[in-house]
Amino acid sequence: MKTEIFDYQLPEKLIARYPTKERDHSRLLHLNRQSGALQDKYFYDIVDEIQGNDLLVFNNSKVMAARLFGQKPTGAKLEFLVEKVLDEATFTSHIRANKAPKLGSEVLIENHKAIVLEKAQGLYTIKLDDITIWQLMHEYGHMPLPPYMKREDESFDVERYQTVYSKLLGSVAAPTAGLHFTKALLRKIEQKGAKLAYITLHVGSGTFKPVQAEDITAHQMHSELIDVPKSVCDLVNETKAKGGRVIAVGTTSVRSLESAAISGAIKPFYGESDIFLYPGKTFNVVDAMVTNFHLPKSTLIMLVSAFSSLDNIKKAYEHAVNNEYRFYSYGDAMFIS
Repeated sequence: MKTEIFDYQLPEKLIARYPTKERDHSRLLHLNRQSGALQDKYFYDIVDEIQGNDLLVFNNSKVMAARLFGQKPTGAKLEFLVEKVLDEATFTSHIRANKAPKLGSEVLIENHKAIVLEKAQGLYTIKLDDITIWQLMHEYGHMPLPPYMKREDESFDVERYQTVYSKLLGSVAAPTAGLHFTKALLRKIEQKGAKLAYITLHVGSGTFKPVQAEDITAHQMHSELIDVPKSVCDLVNETKAKGGRVIAVGTTSVRSLESAAISGAIKPFYGESDIFLYPGKTFNVVDAMVTNFHLPKSTLIMLVSAFSSLDNIKKAYEHAVNNEYRFYSYGDAMFIS
Protein backbone atom coordinates (compact mmCIF):
# COMPACT_ATOMS: atom_id res chain seq x y z
CA MET A 1 0.00 0.00 0.00
CA LYS A 2 1.54 3.30 -1.14
CA THR A 3 2.18 6.03 1.43
CA GLU A 4 1.19 8.76 -1.02
CA ILE A 5 -2.49 7.75 -0.95
CA PHE A 6 -2.64 9.09 2.63
CA ASP A 7 -1.58 12.56 1.52
CA TYR A 8 -3.94 15.55 1.36
CA GLN A 9 -3.67 19.31 0.86
CA LEU A 10 -4.30 21.55 3.85
CA PRO A 11 -4.39 25.35 3.67
CA GLU A 12 -1.95 26.84 6.17
CA LYS A 13 -4.71 28.95 7.74
CA LEU A 14 -6.51 25.81 8.98
CA ILE A 15 -3.64 24.72 11.24
CA ALA A 16 -4.76 25.60 14.78
CA ARG A 17 -2.00 27.50 16.54
CA TYR A 18 -4.17 28.38 19.55
CA PRO A 19 -6.95 26.50 21.35
CA THR A 20 -10.59 27.55 21.37
CA LYS A 21 -11.63 29.76 24.31
CA GLU A 22 -13.60 26.90 25.86
CA ARG A 23 -12.33 23.33 25.53
CA ASP A 24 -15.65 21.77 24.55
CA HIS A 25 -16.61 24.55 22.11
CA SER A 26 -14.41 23.16 19.37
CA ARG A 27 -16.26 21.67 16.41
CA LEU A 28 -17.01 17.96 16.07
CA LEU A 29 -17.40 16.08 12.81
CA HIS A 30 -19.39 12.86 13.31
CA LEU A 31 -18.46 10.16 10.79
CA ASN A 32 -20.52 6.98 10.49
CA ARG A 33 -17.75 4.44 9.91
CA GLN A 34 -20.03 2.11 7.92
CA SER A 35 -22.02 4.46 5.67
CA GLY A 36 -19.59 7.38 5.54
CA ALA A 37 -22.39 9.82 6.51
CA LEU A 38 -21.17 13.09 8.04
CA GLN A 39 -22.74 15.46 10.57
CA ASP A 40 -21.42 18.83 11.75
CA LYS A 41 -21.67 19.38 15.50
CA TYR A 42 -19.92 21.01 18.43
CA PHE A 43 -17.86 18.98 20.85
CA TYR A 44 -20.29 19.42 23.75
CA ASP A 45 -22.85 17.58 21.55
CA ILE A 46 -20.86 14.37 22.06
CA VAL A 47 -22.95 13.71 25.18
CA ASP A 48 -25.91 13.03 22.85
CA GLU A 49 -23.89 10.39 20.99
CA ILE A 50 -22.99 8.41 24.11
CA GLN A 51 -25.25 5.70 25.48
CA GLY A 52 -25.68 4.56 29.06
CA ASN A 53 -23.94 1.22 28.56
CA ASP A 54 -20.88 2.67 26.78
CA LEU A 55 -17.33 2.71 28.14
CA LEU A 56 -15.00 5.61 27.34
CA VAL A 57 -11.29 4.90 27.65
CA PHE A 58 -8.92 7.85 28.13
CA ASN A 59 -5.13 8.19 28.16
CA ASN A 60 -4.10 9.80 31.47
CA SER A 61 -0.49 10.51 30.47
CA LYS A 62 0.68 14.01 31.35
CA VAL A 63 2.89 16.14 29.11
CA MET A 64 6.35 16.89 30.50
CA ALA A 65 7.77 20.41 30.26
CA ALA A 66 10.28 18.69 28.04
CA ARG A 67 11.87 21.60 26.17
CA LEU A 68 15.05 22.87 27.84
CA PHE A 69 17.88 25.19 26.84
CA GLY A 70 21.61 25.07 27.49
CA GLN A 71 25.04 25.51 26.03
CA LYS A 72 28.42 23.97 25.46
CA PRO A 73 31.39 25.17 27.55
CA THR A 74 32.27 27.31 24.51
CA GLY A 75 28.97 29.15 24.86
CA ALA A 76 27.42 27.61 21.74
CA LYS A 77 23.68 27.33 22.27
CA LEU A 78 21.84 24.00 22.63
CA GLU A 79 18.16 23.09 22.73
CA PHE A 80 16.99 19.83 24.34
CA LEU A 81 13.74 17.93 23.90
CA VAL A 82 13.50 15.25 26.59
CA GLU A 83 12.14 12.05 25.06
CA LYS A 84 12.22 9.55 27.91
CA VAL A 85 13.26 9.64 31.57
CA LEU A 86 15.44 6.62 32.41
CA ASP A 87 16.04 7.47 36.07
CA GLU A 88 16.04 10.66 38.13
CA ALA A 89 19.39 11.81 36.72
CA THR A 90 19.39 10.19 33.27
CA PHE A 91 17.24 10.77 30.21
CA THR A 92 17.23 10.51 26.45
CA SER A 93 16.88 13.66 24.41
CA HIS A 94 16.91 15.21 20.99
CA ILE A 95 19.48 18.00 20.71
CA ARG A 96 19.23 20.94 18.35
CA ALA A 97 22.53 22.69 17.74
CA ASN A 98 24.70 24.15 14.99
CA LYS A 99 27.16 21.39 15.84
CA ALA A 100 26.13 18.51 18.09
CA PRO A 101 28.13 17.94 21.29
CA LYS A 102 30.65 15.12 21.29
CA LEU A 103 29.99 11.95 23.26
CA GLY A 104 31.57 12.14 26.70
CA SER A 105 31.55 15.94 26.68
CA GLU A 106 30.13 18.18 29.37
CA VAL A 107 27.24 20.53 28.65
CA LEU A 108 25.20 22.95 30.67
CA ILE A 109 21.41 22.58 30.76
CA GLU A 110 19.78 25.64 32.33
CA ASN A 111 23.17 26.23 34.04
CA HIS A 112 23.32 22.71 35.51
CA LYS A 113 26.16 20.37 34.54
CA ALA A 114 25.47 17.24 32.52
CA ILE A 115 27.43 14.65 30.54
CA VAL A 116 26.47 13.42 27.06
CA LEU A 117 26.95 9.66 27.38
CA GLU A 118 25.92 8.10 24.07
CA LYS A 119 23.77 8.38 20.97
CA ALA A 120 21.43 5.79 19.45
CA GLN A 121 18.66 6.14 16.85
CA GLY A 122 18.99 9.91 16.86
CA LEU A 123 18.62 10.24 20.64
CA TYR A 124 21.31 11.27 23.10
CA THR A 125 21.56 9.77 26.57
CA ILE A 126 22.38 12.50 29.09
CA LYS A 127 23.22 12.31 32.79
CA LEU A 128 22.74 15.26 35.13
CA ASP A 129 25.20 16.04 37.91
CA ASP A 130 23.48 18.06 40.64
CA ILE A 131 19.74 18.10 39.92
CA THR A 132 17.06 15.58 38.94
CA ILE A 133 15.46 15.76 35.50
CA TRP A 134 12.08 16.20 37.18
CA GLN A 135 13.34 19.26 39.10
CA LEU A 136 14.96 20.64 35.97
CA MET A 137 11.76 20.39 33.93
CA HIS A 138 9.63 21.71 36.79
CA GLU A 139 11.82 24.79 37.29
CA TYR A 140 12.92 25.61 33.76
CA GLY A 141 11.03 23.47 31.25
CA HIS A 142 8.81 24.71 28.43
CA MET A 143 5.79 22.93 27.00
CA PRO A 144 6.92 21.07 23.86
CA LEU A 145 4.42 22.47 21.36
CA PRO A 146 4.45 20.74 17.97
CA PRO A 147 6.65 22.50 15.38
CA TYR A 148 3.71 23.20 13.05
CA MET A 149 2.30 25.71 15.56
CA LYS A 150 5.26 27.96 14.67
CA ARG A 151 5.22 29.82 17.97
CA GLU A 152 6.84 29.78 21.38
CA ASP A 153 4.88 28.31 24.27
CA GLU A 154 2.89 30.79 26.35
CA SER A 155 1.72 30.71 29.97
CA PHE A 156 -1.76 29.33 29.12
CA ASP A 157 -0.23 26.32 27.34
CA VAL A 158 0.78 24.89 30.73
CA GLU A 159 -2.92 24.21 31.35
CA ARG A 160 -4.40 23.92 27.87
CA TYR A 161 -1.80 21.51 26.43
CA GLN A 162 -2.84 19.02 29.13
CA THR A 163 -6.07 17.07 29.45
CA VAL A 164 -8.15 17.84 32.57
CA TYR A 165 -7.62 14.24 33.73
CA SER A 166 -3.86 14.00 33.06
CA LYS A 167 -2.07 12.26 35.90
CA LEU A 168 1.20 10.49 35.08
CA LEU A 169 4.11 12.51 33.67
CA GLY A 170 5.84 11.00 30.66
CA SER A 171 4.61 12.38 27.32
CA VAL A 172 6.33 14.83 24.99
CA ALA A 173 3.06 15.51 23.14
CA ALA A 174 -0.50 15.74 24.39
CA PRO A 175 -3.01 12.95 23.67
CA THR A 176 -4.94 15.64 21.83
CA ALA A 177 -8.40 14.08 21.44
CA GLY A 178 -8.77 14.43 25.20
CA LEU A 179 -8.07 18.18 25.18
CA HIS A 180 -11.73 18.85 24.29
CA PHE A 181 -13.16 17.33 27.47
CA THR A 182 -14.04 19.45 30.51
CA LYS A 183 -14.73 18.12 33.99
CA ALA A 184 -18.36 19.21 33.60
CA LEU A 185 -18.65 17.29 30.31
CA LEU A 186 -17.21 14.17 31.93
CA ARG A 187 -19.80 14.44 34.71
CA LYS A 188 -22.62 14.69 32.15
CA ILE A 189 -21.33 11.56 30.42
CA GLU A 190 -21.26 9.67 33.72
CA GLN A 191 -24.76 10.92 34.56
CA LYS A 192 -25.98 9.14 31.42
CA GLY A 193 -24.70 5.90 32.93
CA ALA A 194 -21.57 5.52 30.81
CA LYS A 195 -18.35 4.36 32.47
CA LEU A 196 -14.94 6.08 32.28
CA ALA A 197 -11.63 4.20 32.36
CA TYR A 198 -7.98 5.20 32.06
CA ILE A 199 -4.96 3.64 30.41
CA THR A 200 -1.49 5.17 30.10
CA LEU A 201 0.55 5.62 26.93
CA HIS A 202 3.46 8.05 27.12
CA VAL A 203 3.45 9.79 23.74
CA GLY A 204 6.84 10.09 22.04
CA SER A 205 8.01 12.59 19.43
CA GLY A 206 7.70 9.86 16.80
CA THR A 207 3.97 10.57 16.68
CA PHE A 208 4.67 13.63 14.48
CA LYS A 209 6.92 11.92 11.96
CA PRO A 210 5.44 11.29 8.51
CA VAL A 211 6.01 7.86 7.01
CA GLN A 212 9.06 8.12 4.75
CA ALA A 213 8.88 4.67 3.17
CA GLU A 214 7.26 4.49 -0.28
CA ASP A 215 5.20 1.51 0.89
CA ILE A 216 3.66 1.73 4.38
CA THR A 217 4.52 -1.89 5.20
CA ALA A 218 8.22 -0.93 5.10
CA HIS A 219 7.74 1.67 7.84
CA GLN A 220 9.41 0.98 11.19
CA MET A 221 6.85 2.02 13.80
CA HIS A 222 8.14 3.88 16.86
CA SER A 223 7.72 2.18 20.23
CA GLU A 224 5.91 3.65 23.24
CA LEU A 225 5.34 2.56 26.84
CA ILE A 226 1.80 1.36 27.50
CA ASP A 227 -0.06 0.36 30.67
CA VAL A 228 -3.49 -1.30 30.36
CA PRO A 229 -4.42 -2.51 33.86
CA LYS A 230 -6.68 -5.45 34.71
CA SER A 231 -9.43 -3.10 35.92
CA VAL A 232 -9.75 -1.67 32.40
CA CYS A 233 -9.77 -5.14 30.83
CA ASP A 234 -12.58 -6.14 33.21
CA LEU A 235 -14.60 -3.06 32.26
CA VAL A 236 -14.09 -3.77 28.55
CA ASN A 237 -15.34 -7.34 28.94
CA GLU A 238 -18.27 -6.20 31.11
CA THR A 239 -19.24 -3.55 28.53
CA LYS A 240 -19.09 -6.00 25.63
CA ALA A 241 -21.17 -8.55 27.57
CA LYS A 242 -23.90 -5.94 28.11
CA GLY A 243 -23.92 -4.90 24.45
CA GLY A 244 -22.23 -1.55 25.07
CA ARG A 245 -19.55 0.11 22.99
CA VAL A 246 -15.90 0.66 23.87
CA ILE A 247 -15.15 4.25 22.83
CA ALA A 248 -11.45 5.07 22.69
CA VAL A 249 -10.60 8.72 23.27
CA GLY A 250 -7.63 9.31 20.98
CA THR A 251 -5.43 7.14 18.83
CA THR A 252 -3.17 6.49 21.83
CA SER A 253 -6.09 4.82 23.64
CA VAL A 254 -6.84 2.83 20.48
CA ARG A 255 -3.25 1.64 20.21
CA SER A 256 -3.15 0.75 23.91
CA LEU A 257 -6.37 -1.28 23.88
CA GLU A 258 -5.50 -3.08 20.65
CA SER A 259 -1.98 -3.83 21.92
CA ALA A 260 -3.56 -5.47 24.96
CA ALA A 261 -5.84 -7.52 22.69
CA ILE A 262 -3.34 -8.49 20.00
CA SER A 263 -4.25 -12.16 20.52
CA GLY A 264 -7.98 -11.44 20.23
CA ALA A 265 -9.05 -11.26 23.89
CA ILE A 266 -7.98 -8.27 25.97
CA LYS A 267 -5.45 -8.95 28.73
CA PRO A 268 -3.52 -6.68 31.12
CA PHE A 269 -0.53 -5.20 29.31
CA TYR A 270 2.49 -3.29 30.55
CA GLY A 271 5.46 -2.63 28.32
CA GLU A 272 6.60 -1.24 25.00
CA SER A 273 4.34 -1.49 21.98
CA ASP A 274 5.05 -0.69 18.33
CA ILE A 275 1.62 -1.73 17.03
CA PHE A 276 0.93 -0.28 13.57
CA LEU A 277 -2.72 -0.15 12.51
CA TYR A 278 -3.34 0.53 8.83
CA PRO A 279 -6.04 -0.55 6.32
CA GLY A 280 -6.43 -4.31 6.40
CA LYS A 281 -5.68 -4.59 10.12
CA THR A 282 -8.47 -5.69 12.47
CA PHE A 283 -9.71 -4.07 15.69
CA ASN A 284 -10.50 -6.48 18.52
CA VAL A 285 -11.73 -4.01 21.16
CA VAL A 286 -12.56 -0.52 19.91
CA ASP A 287 -16.09 0.15 18.60
CA ALA A 288 -15.90 3.94 18.25
CA MET A 289 -13.29 6.64 18.71
CA VAL A 290 -12.82 10.33 19.37
CA THR A 291 -9.87 11.76 17.47
CA ASN A 292 -8.45 14.97 16.02
CA PHE A 293 -7.49 15.60 12.39
CA HIS A 294 -4.06 14.17 11.64
CA LEU A 295 -1.04 15.09 9.55
CA PRO A 296 -0.77 13.84 5.95
CA LYS A 297 1.12 10.54 5.51
CA SER A 298 1.20 10.00 9.28
CA THR A 299 0.63 6.65 10.98
CA LEU A 300 -2.37 8.24 12.71
CA ILE A 301 -4.27 9.01 9.51
CA MET A 302 -3.51 5.42 8.50
CA LEU A 303 -5.02 4.21 11.80
CA VAL A 304 -8.31 6.08 11.34
CA SER A 305 -8.42 4.88 7.72
CA ALA A 306 -8.12 1.32 9.01
CA PHE A 307 -10.95 1.91 11.48
CA SER A 308 -13.40 3.35 8.97
CA SER A 309 -12.10 3.22 5.39
CA LEU A 310 -9.68 5.28 3.36
CA ASP A 311 -12.54 6.55 1.17
CA ASN A 312 -14.57 7.64 4.20
CA ILE A 313 -11.61 9.40 5.78
CA LYS A 314 -10.70 11.17 2.54
CA LYS A 315 -14.30 12.42 2.19
CA ALA A 316 -14.38 13.49 5.85
CA TYR A 317 -11.11 15.39 5.56
CA GLU A 318 -12.25 17.05 2.33
CA HIS A 319 -15.47 18.08 4.09
CA ALA A 320 -13.47 19.42 7.05
CA VAL A 321 -11.20 21.49 4.77
CA ASN A 322 -14.11 22.85 2.75
CA ASN A 323 -15.94 23.81 5.95
CA GLU A 324 -12.84 25.31 7.53
CA TYR A 325 -12.45 22.97 10.50
CA ARG A 326 -9.30 23.60 12.53
CA PHE A 327 -6.61 20.92 12.23
CA TYR A 328 -4.04 19.16 14.45
CA SER A 329 -3.32 19.36 18.18
CA TYR A 330 -5.33 22.46 19.13
CA GLY A 331 -7.82 21.83 16.34
CA ASP A 332 -11.29 20.34 16.07
CA ALA A 333 -12.34 16.73 16.59
CA MET A 334 -13.99 13.77 14.90
CA PHE A 335 -16.24 11.13 16.40
CA ILE A 336 -16.07 7.94 14.36
CA SER A 337 -18.77 5.42 15.27
